[in-house]
Amino acid sequence: MRIAIVGCGDRCVRLMELIAQHDFQEIDPRIIMVADLDQQAPGMVLAREKGIATTTEYGNLLQREDIDLIIELTAREEVFNDLLQRKRPEVRIISAQTIRLFWELSYLSDLHKQTRRELQDTRAKCKLILDELIQEEVMIINRDYRIADINRHLLNKLGLRREEAIGHHCYEITHHRDTPCSGENHPCPLVQTLETGKPSQTTHVHLDKENRELIYAISTYPIIENHTVTGAIEIARDITREINMQKTLMEQDKLASIGRLSAGVAHEINNPLTTILTSTMLLQEDLAEEDPAREELQTIANETLRCRKIVTSLLDFARQNKPQKSMANVNGIVTETILLTHKQAAFKDITVSSQLAPRLPDQMVDKGQLEQALINLILNAVESTPEGGAISITTAFQPSIKAVQIDVADTGKGIPQEDLDKIFEPFFTTRETGTGLGLAITHGIIQQHGGSIEVESKRGHGTRFSIYLPLNQNNDPA
Repeated sequence: MRIAIVGCGDRCVRLMELIAQHDFQEIDPRIIMVADLDQQAPGMVLAREKGIATTTEYGNLLQREDIDLIIELTAREEVFNDLLQRKRPEVRIISAQTIRLFWELSYLSDLHKQTRRELQDTRAKCKLILDELIQEEVMIINRDYRIADINRHLLNKLGLRREEAIGHHCYEITHHRDTPCSGENHPCPLVQTLETGKPSQTTHVHLDKENRELIYAISTYPIIENHTVTGAIEIARDITREINMQKTLMEQDKLASIGRLSAGVAHEINNPLTTILTSTMLLQEDLAEEDPAREELQTIANETLRCRKIVTSLLDFARQNKPQKSMANVNGIVTETILLTHKQAAFKDITVSSQLAPRLPDQMVDKGQLEQALINLILNAVESTPEGGAISITTAFQPSIKAVQIDVADTGKGIPQEDLDKIFEPFFTTRETGTGLGLAITHGIIQQHGGSIEVESKRGHGTRFSIYLPLNQNNDPA
């Protein structure tokens, strides 16, 4: 398409530059002549630089037969009408007003493209911030509780893909509920933020992909558009480990206090018990075999021995000294412990089996203390397992946490759910003859080794204790 321009002001220059810079797909526009009364008009100067024909009389371009389109840019109605009347029928003409409309549309299109690019850039930056820079778990939630966006950290924790979360209600995803969170013990911070337009904080218990309870500190911040709260940003931080550490520290302080008290009480009671037992035995020696008082004295002796057993347990509990560690093989310690407890299990016709991990790395442990902890767990299992039952001891290396795991499992009656949180507390026992100190001592020994002990139990389906002993740097396997 060959074009002539009448009027060579700034608009003419813009048009010439636009045509020169743009790659047209279906037409090939070329400006072949420009006209203006002023030889120094910007468009005339540019046309001469580009080798385009110029004239001061627009009538000259009407005589050319190679022009397909005339663009009138003077914005003078009489010039446009004159061109319209004198041009050849096959030549088209566009007025300055039409060109101005096209420019406005082009500007709006460019502005829309720029806005779209800026929006895409903003979204990319937000995604980078959500997924890479913010280590907390973040959701963007609409007023109807539906998730508008969710970051990678939370998706990984929940074991979901993005498309499985977007559009779903937040309480469905994080709480497995059919209705929004509510109540005094589980308030919804989103409700408060949507109602007040202000940030809100609370603590919630969420379930991860393995249905384990995780404690979260949750903060919600309003999203405000045109003075209206349209949604909220929810930032959740997993504080489970911090809470557990605080509980552990409190437990250690409590155990230390009880230990000091127990040591003092045990020493004070031990001497009178020895006197009572000795006197009882001496009295028995002075009585004839058929004397009915001998039986009463034997009862006193038996109960005194029982008290001494409790005192011994108290001293063991109080005497939780710093472990004297040396390199030892955990599999060897487990094997020796099984031999030491074999008779107690055999007496009840309980089968004890072991499955030990091959090439388990040696550990820096106090062998005596670890044996004591395992003996306590095995004897507890023997007491809880009916005749003909089974106890299994397994070892494994857990590379993800760089720890050796020891499991002691039984097929016994199990522990009631309401008692699971109490079993490591001193003096808590469900057996009539128990002292309630065995598991407390075991818990203390494992903690002093820098490890942890967990319990899983279901009523009527047995119990499993899992010990985790972290590896030292010098025995970390490759």
